[in-house]
Amino acid sequence: MDAVPDSVLVVDDDDRIRASLRLALEDNGYRVIDAADAESALELIARDVPDIVLLDLMLPGIDGFECCRRIRREHDMPILVVSARADSHDVVAGLEAGADDYIRKPFDMPELT
Repeated sequence: MDAVPDSVLVVDDDDRIRASLRLALEDNGYRVIDAADAESALELIARDVPDIVLLDLMLPGIDGFECCRRIRREHDMPILVVSARADSHDVVAGLEAGADDYIRKPFDMPELT
């Protein structure tokens, strides 16, 4: 990730997490789009490809692992898994699904930005 991303897609089913990430990222100059589920995220990406995706794993419907695989089949933008699932199996599975990195919740905003 050499270039600083301009647009960030936040995919998380928790409204409070999406809202707090939006505020923090916008305060740091990013354009933020968000989705509460994988289906919505994939539709957004089809219309407006973001520079980077912040993806939770525990989503309703299509889970984050499958969402990551679907994004990766079509696009090469960085995907960061941001999840409370901290088991090493989940980290490896996320990276094998196509994620570029894995950040465990809770996290410090400076770490993310």
